[in-house]
Amino acid sequence: MDEVLTQTIKDEMTAEKARRGPPEGFPALPPLSASRYTDPAFLAQEQEHLWRKSWVYACHMDEIPEVGSFILWKNLGSPILILRGPEGEPLAFYNTCRHRGAPVVGDDKGRAKGFMCRYHGWTYGLDGSLKALRDTRDFPGLDKSCNGLISVRCERWGNWIFVSEDPDAEPLKDYLSPIYDEMAEFQPENLRFVDRKSFEVPCNVKVLLDAFLETYHLKSIHQNTVDRFLDHMGTTITLWPRGHSRMVTPNRRPDWVDPGTIGMPKIEGVSEIPAKNNVSYNVYPNLVMPPSDSGIPILTFFPKTDTTMIVECHWFSPEWGDDGPSELWEQRIANFERILEEDTQFAPHIQESVQSKGCQGMSLSYQERRIYHWHEELDRRIGAASLPEDTALEPLMGPFIEQPEAAG
Repeated sequence: MDEVLTQTIKDEMTAEKARRGPPEGFPALPPLSASRYTDPAFLAQEQEHLWRKSWVYACHMDEIPEVGSFILWKNLGSPILILRGPEGEPLAFYNTCRHRGAPVVGDDKGRAKGFMCRYHGWTYGLDGSLKALRDTRDFPGLDKSCNGLISVRCERWGNWIFVSEDPDAEPLKDYLSPIYDEMAEFQPENLRFVDRKSFEVPCNVKVLLDAFLETYHLKSIHQNTVDRFLDHMGTTITLWPRGHSRMVTPNRRPDWVDPGTIGMPKIEGVSEIPAKNNVSYNVYPNLVMPPSDSGIPILTFFPKTDTTMIVECHWFSPEWGDDGPSELWEQRIANFERILEEDTQFAPHIQESVQSKGCQGMSLSYQERRIYHWHEELDRRIGAASLPEDTALEPLMGPFIEQPEAAG
């Protein structure tokens, strides 16, 4: 962050602490309908127009370290094979043989020189091309060049690998704007993979994701953890196009340093705001990232069913040299998981409540405007004509969305 943006955020945090109400002209936010979390028709539209058409984080290059290394990724429902291709770049394909749909890999991860369907023996190269099939005499006219594995859009942000099931999705770098440029100081091309853990939570994915878009809850469920060092009253929020947003929360003490990061390698050149405050990005729709100069966690939220979801925690470190990741990472990750447990503790009960007649809608405050912004973007992607009755939001955030500066 340059000096101008740094000073702007400092001024905004000061103004947030001093204000006595929402800024003049900010509209009262209508309640969110509980049906947005429960109605099967709405959730089917969400699945089709949001989850299957968005860029989402999948894995890190360190998880497919050599040519032929692969993982089998299923977080969007479809089995997707992500591998390091012949040229060293990540590639993605549906794990679906072009003959009769059987899988071409059965393991969750591994390394291969090619892939063979175990049902009838069709074989494929690392580039997805169909190499051979048995009994070619019985497939007259079959063009192997047209029967390779079906590819999935796959692009990199540094060493982070994203996929999209939308073949017409805009380039990842454009989609990530302006977060892509703002995060450059963290050198994602140099970050190393440390750890990944997955947790299933019995709630609609938005029930838990909403909690990571605001700090209003800190004093209620994080009294002995996050609230001890973060001042939620100074939180400043920036809304961007495509549903993206940034939230900056000041430390209670300017000189406070997370004791769990002392002695860990640092990313050189990280600017003052992220080094001395808590910055949290939402890469729409489901990635939450609070970067620091000693390492970066990425949280991803995926629907499993209408009433269950998966949250994954991914950790990344600056280069650690020849010694491997610091032993301090184990304790740091354990501390983070305790905070995550605080966030997830009410999610199953909230799910029960939103399914009851007692939930007449969810009232949002000015501090929770990132949630409204998130849901507005969902409506835009579904489209007004496809929204089930009584679920649509009144579009109100437009005047408060900051447009990124065009690249010069």
